[in-house]
Amino acid sequence: MKNAYNFNLPEIRSGTFYQLKEFIGKVVILTFWTSWCPDCQRDLPKKEHLFQTLDSSKVVMITINVKGREREFDEAVRFHNKHINQLTLVDDNVETYRKYDAQGVPATVIIDQDGRIVKQLSDQSEFIEIVEALGRII
Repeated sequence: MKNAYNFNLPEIRSGTFYQLKEFIGKVVILTFWTSWCPDCQRDLPKKEHLFQTLDSSKVVMITINVKGREREFDEAVRFHNKHINQLTLVDDNVETYRKYDAQGVPATVIIDQDGRIVKQLSDQSEFIEIVEALGRII
């Protein structure tokens, strides 16, 4: 297992910066997304439901908008405001997306309590794969 990249990214509304290292000690589920992506439009509501049912003392869910793949950033803000309640950060163009070797959107990365990547899921992965991977490390 390799260590996860310690991003330093702004929150989509407030601009407050967050780093991965702030969440060490909890399992972190990162989801990279864009507003125009039909798969993201199906995936993110499922993750939002999962977010509302998880124990936040053990698991943190973070979405990262891949700004460098957006047509217009305003569309990302509108999509976020309508569909996402979990912490949403904005990538520095595609830098963080590339550091995590993400393939397509949505791309999901599960990071263990020690900051190591335990599972990488592409846009072709099934939602159940996320739940199963999470169950193995919690």
